Amino acid sequence: MDKLEMDLTFFQEFERGFNPRAPERSALPAHVLGYGEISTVLEISTDNMRHFACKRMPMFRNETEVENYLRVYEEYLRVMEDQIGLNLVPSKTTWVRDPKSGMVILYILQEKMPSGTIGHQAIHDLPDREVIKLVHVVLGEMKKVFDFNRTHQGELELGLDGQISNWSILDYDPRNPQLVDPVRLAYFDTSTPLMQRDGQEQLDPELFLRSAPSFLVWILRLFFLEDVLTRYYDFRRVVVDLIANFFKEQRPGLIPDLIDTANDLLSTEGSESEFTPITIQEIRSYYREDATIWRLYLSFRKVDRALHKFLDRDYPYVLPEKIQR
Repeated sequence: MDKLEMDLTFFQEFERGFNPRAPERSALPAHVLGYGEISTVLEISTDNMRHFACKRMPMFRNETEVENYLRVYEEYLRVMEDQIGLNLVPSKTTWVRDPKSGMVILYILQEKMPSGTIGHQAIHDLPDREVIKLVHVVLGEMKKVFDFNRTHQGELELGLDGQISNWSILDYDPRNPQLVDPVRLAYFDTSTPLMQRDGQEQLDPELFLRSAPSFLVWILRLFFLEDVLTRYYDFRRVVVDLIANFFKEQRPGLIPDLIDTANDLLSTEGSESEFTPITIQEIRSYYREDATIWRLYLSFRKVDRALHKFLDRDYPYVLPEKIQR
């Protein structure tokens, strides 16, 4: 953790010269490592920053909002590590104010995991049987969270996005693609700290709508926001999402075996009458719907970006040109 130094002056300078449309052409060049629900993950190409993953979150309207977010974020990390026992990638935070828009931009800095050790990279190198073993270990880590939620139901529950791309394999050498027993994982997708206390969501749900086009906000709030806020508290739905993303990762041949692995685990969560086995038809249907929604949503965001440019207004979000599905 001592390596993670948050230099406020550096991030003020970076933000002043940042180009959201082409981060690599910023005054301090950066390239995108990944896109999240409410953040973009960047690697800033300076000697002291190229070993870190920097999550940029430009949606806060004032200091109170970012302070409230950080309160939830820090508690989420504490519960995940101290009470649930997940191994999290260390992080530090800082924020700066955009002098033009007045918005507050939060940065979460994490040590960048070695290339090839992230789950969605490793599944292209590991033998099939090792990928299935990896997913089994991921499911075991996820189960810790949902076991905690069941024990603390109605009191304190945490949401989790368990996609394979959110885990790094420790003690793994991509040059020798074999898992080392015991398989140890680190979870790093902590920037969406969904947490319910006494049945009430602690993360401000409006943050999910800040990056949405203004002409879609009411539709998303009415029809989709509740689903976003609840799907990551449902173990079965999180598992379906994990498996369905193997279509996106171009490993569909593994899905039947992954379904069997998941069904074996989920069937132990309750009596047989309470558990509906996951099917390949369900996975296909889920993935088609999810891919269609996100393609359409990205198209609308690009329209919104073009409108901002036409109106000579800054558009602070980084958008992917195309998402492979």
